[in-house]
Amino acid sequence: MQEYVADAIVLRKDPSGDLNGRYTLFTKQFGKVVGRATSSRKITSKLAPHLEPGILSKIRFVEAKGIQLIDALKSARIEVALNDLHLLSQLIPEAEPEPALWELLTGSTFNWTTSLGILGWDPEHAECAACGERQPRYFYTTTQEFYCHAHASKARRDAVISIDARL
Repeated sequence: MQEYVADAIVLRKDPSGDLNGRYTLFTKQFGKVVGRATSSRKITSKLAPHLEPGILSKIRFVEAKGIQLIDALKSARIEVALNDLHLLSQLIPEAEPEPALWELLTGSTFNWTTSLGILGWDPEHAECAACGERQPRYFYTTTQEFYCHAHASKARRDAVISIDARL
C-alpha cells in the first residue's frame, strides 16, 4: 500500500453508496485523480468541508483497491465557476500532470481558450466540425469538437463550452 500527499483542487464530488463520496481531484504532481472517501457524506464528517468543488486542499491518499482519500485540509478557494470545474473534470486525462493548467487554475484568471490550448485543442486554429467556419466560438465536450454558433445551438447545453477564440 503506497501513501501520497499532494495539493489538490477538487473538481467534482459524487455520492457513492449511502455515506461514501467519490471525488475527482486535480493535482500538480499526479494530474487527475479519482478516489473515494469513506463516510464523507455523514453529517459529522471531518473530511467533507475540505472536499467541496472549488477548494484547494492538501490531501493524503493511499492506493489500495483503487484510490482511498484518507485526509484533507483546505488551504484556499479557487476562482473558477463550478460548472467550469465539472467540464474540466471531463476533459482532463487521468494520471497526466499538466503543470501549466495547474498554474492557470491556482494563479491567474481562468479562461477556456488557454485551458483548451494546454490540453491539446487549439481554439485559435480550429474550424467548425459541421461547416468549416474559422475560429468557432464553442467547444462540445462530448465529441471534443469545435462548433460555430449555428451548430452549437443543437448540442446539449451542459456539455458546451463558450470560448473567445480571438484571445
